[in-house]
Amino acid sequence: MKDLMRIKSLISQDIETLLNQQIKKEAHSSSLYLSMSSWCDQNGFDYSADYFAKQSEEERVHQLKLFKYVLDMGGNAISPEIMGIKSDFISFREVFEDALEAEISITQSFKNIYARCQKEMDFVTMEFLNWFLKEQREEEYKARRALELFEVIGEEGTGRWEIDKHVNKITYSEQ
Repeated sequence: MKDLMRIKSLISQDIETLLNQQIKKEAHSSSLYLSMSSWCDQNGFDYSADYFAKQSEEERVHQLKLFKYVLDMGGNAISPEIMGIKSDFISFREVFEDALEAEISITQSFKNIYARCQKEMDFVTMEFLNWFLKEQREEEYKARRALELFEVIGEEGTGRWEIDKHVNKITYSEQ
């Protein structure tokens, strides 16, 4: 029966494995953003704490969207175990640097999955992934803009407080 189900699956074993790895990466990102939210809250950066809590929820939504897709395609979606989440940051700026790094890594991961789908001519999954690639443009943009606030405003005096206030105002508008 297992072999028959695999034949009836609309995605290959390799694509299923890559998507399950992505599910884990999204879960890790969600947990990391929650940790960043906690750190910001503990250090008096209320707006940034809220920003990262929202980012955490967004990553969780991405995780569940991938999870459901794997199931809908006849695959076996795996609920990931998440460990090793960074919870201590040296500075307010480091939180945002780590956020940008995480988004760049997620974008690269989606590109790799997309490339594999091209190789296998899995056009259905490629179409599904287009939503995530578009979403990653927005995520990287917001992370870069947040980090740019440190250059524009500076951290001296009330700089960190000003940066904190402006983080939630970052929006992405597609050109």
